[in-house]
Amino acid sequence: MNFAEIFRMSIESVRANTLRSVLTLLIIAVGIMALVGILAALDSVLNSLNESFNDMGSNSFSVLPKSQGISSNKGGRRDKVSDDITFDQALEFKERYNYPAKVAISNTATNGATVQLGEKKTNPNVRVAGIDENYLDVKGYDLTFGRNFSNLEVKSGSNKAVIGQDIVKLLFNNEPEKSLNQDILLGNIRYNIIGILKEKGSSGGQQGADRLVMIPIENAKRTYNSISRNVDVDIAVASALEMDNATDVAIVIFRQIRKLRVGQEDDFEIFKSDSLLDILKENTVKIRWATVAIGLITLLGASIGLMNIMLVSVTERTREIGIRKALGATRSSILTQFLTEAIFICQMGGLVGIFLGVMAGLGVSVALKSTFVMPWAWIILGITVCFVVGLFAGLYPALKAARLDPIESLRYE
Repeated sequence: MNFAEIFRMSIESVRANTLRSVLTLLIIAVGIMALVGILAALDSVLNSLNESFNDMGSNSFSVLPKSQGISSNKGGRRDKVSDDITFDQALEFKERYNYPAKVAISNTATNGATVQLGEKKTNPNVRVAGIDENYLDVKGYDLTFGRNFSNLEVKSGSNKAVIGQDIVKLLFNNEPEKSLNQDILLGNIRYNIIGILKEKGSSGGQQGADRLVMIPIENAKRTYNSISRNVDVDIAVASALEMDNATDVAIVIFRQIRKLRVGQEDDFEIFKSDSLLDILKENTVKIRWATVAIGLITLLGASIGLMNIMLVSVTERTREIGIRKALGATRSSILTQFLTEAIFICQMGGLVGIFLGVMAGLGVSVALKSTFVMPWAWIILGITVCFVVGLFAGLYPALKAARLDPIESLRYE
């Protein structure tokens, strides 16, 4: 008996017990869906974060006070927090940094501002940022209407503003073209709108990224006294290949500005824009292993159920097995038939689970507005796991069927 004939008989046997086969198939599908779906969703989240960091400028890095950067696990130890970077230090660095790159200085003036236009007023949850003329380019902000600050406007601290899309929706009925050159009240001070930012959305953890007003950093220093806080220094280079050289030059200049002696440890650190994504990828490894464990536990339960069903099938078909052996069927052909049935049910359940898992990953991608990448690695993993589960669950019942005595089987009622 060739394999094609054995496979046909296996399919007919599965179809003869449709309800039982479908229930077992669904249990397997749930396990595979959990396995493929969560892993595909994790890939979608990381892809969304990657796109967000690319928007922020993948060829950029920041200079931060020591230990204010985000770092991976250090065994529970924290570095001592260094002094903030002052406005004068940031400005001196910008003037002295002679590497071919853009340097932006900025800081958050307040997170609780109220913006008013006539009788319309926002809630006191608007972020006000003081920025310079390079900030939008370095941080990857785009303008839909209007223009950026000029160098003269930044140095003079003029009452000009660039606003986010949430402000446009709240005060200008979502009509950004009508907001240009309009005056708004930020606190008690009047600002003229010169630019409208492109919508950022909330992907990549940037919740509220559109509810902000940007003003010249000199204006923020004068109005909010925000320069008493840390000033952010961000640098963007033309190519990722230049990152190492650019950071080396930045370290040398900043050591001089901070007046650090030879041999003295840096009291600042360099944070590259892709470092956070690398840390997140590192931390998601544990989540992936937990997901695999959950999926395997579910599949273990499904394999036990499948083994039970196959044992029942062997008992019910004892007489049929005896007749086939009497007609010349070998032990290997009986063994192959029952293994094929078990593997077929698992693979069908796996295909259903993979489809549902991919749909779950696609749903997460749509929700995050990120590019969906087909998780071929997880699909192959799901198919492989299903094959192993089918082989494991079907082996003992298949061996039991193959070892049945044909004479005793023919007598079975």
